[in-house]
Amino acid sequence: MRALALVLALAAAPAAPAAEAPGVVVRHADTRLVEEVYRLSARIDYRLSPAAGEALANGVPLTFEVTVEVVQPRRWLWDETLATVRLRSRLRFHALSGRYVLVNLNSGARRTFRRLEAALAAAGTLEAVPVLDRRLLAPGGRYQARLRARLDIEALPAPLRPLAYLSPGWRLASEWYAWRLES
Repeated sequence: MRALALVLALAAAPAAPAAEAPGVVVRHADTRLVEEVYRLSARIDYRLSPAAGEALANGVPLTFEVTVEVVQPRRWLWDETLATVRLRSRLRFHALSGRYVLVNLNSGARRTFRRLEAALAAAGTLEAVPVLDRRLLAPGGRYQARLRARLDIEALPAPLRPLAYLSPGWRLASEWYAWRLES
């Protein structure tokens, strides 16, 4: 009888929160016009799969790519892409120092972190990144900006790529996140 009561109590208890699944999620993105240049700010959550985390811990660098597009929606034809910007960063674990090194591949800026979570948070934080000159847009036009982030499998070492192509644990990418761009 006590065993049955224990089983029922455990079944009725709220479940412990599960760890978030591996993947990439764009939490927020927007652009602001600053001195005639549209600047992007975004927050992206990168959650590595066990396979990607193990590879990183064993010295395999991981490259993240954020693609930003500015498009002009059209009613009858495909949207016209006016600009595409790719922002790339590489994360590597340095075993000798026990630190994670994050390099912005566009600017060359390098930062180090003690914890993987801090390095991933930094990789996913974009602040005031120049995207587009205002003069490229017609005044009063309707435009849309969109952003997608992913782990770049093509940047992995060649021997690891076939495994990454076949394993869903390596296909870490967000959905497109879109917002209206005010011209």
